[in-house]
Amino acid sequence: MLPNRTAAYENAPLDDLLAILLRQFKRPLKSHDVDLTDADAERLAKAITAGEGLDEQGIAVRDAFRALVAESEGVLGEWTLTFEQSLDTPMDAMPGWESTADFLEIANVKSNAELRISTGSILLLALGDDSRVGHVRFLATRPPDVADLDSILARRVLQFKEKDN
Repeated sequence: MLPNRTAAYENAPLDDLLAILLRQFKRPLKSHDVDLTDADAERLAKAITAGEGLDEQGIAVRDAFRALVAESEGVLGEWTLTFEQSLDTPMDAMPGWESTADFLEIANVKSNAELRISTGSILLLALGDDSRVGHVRFLATRPPDVADLDSILARRVLQFKEKDN
């Protein structure tokens, strides 16, 4: 029997998961003048789960995620797609490609935008910004046949925030 690959994400300490997500965004954050070391990511994740207020760096991270999500929403908007529509739009239905290279380029742009929006929205909520909570709720309620790691993380952060309030 294959191990349940999602069990680790469902059971791991939330601060560990948040630290991993934050570390994955070091380069995009840097493009918004936010330097985040691995130690900073771990410290911020622990502060989030401890219910502590954001320090100056945490505020800068939150603001950078707000900008990253907005930029990616703009990318999808160029195809007149919302985030939710984009997740449900198969690549072969995307306009603007004629060759394999075009297809791969569009697929890369679309998937990067979707990833930044999904993970960025989850992290925004964890950081106390509920401006993209609709995206998080959408991810949390995805049907089991399309649910993924982001769906698990969305549910976990929503549950955490509900307990926090």
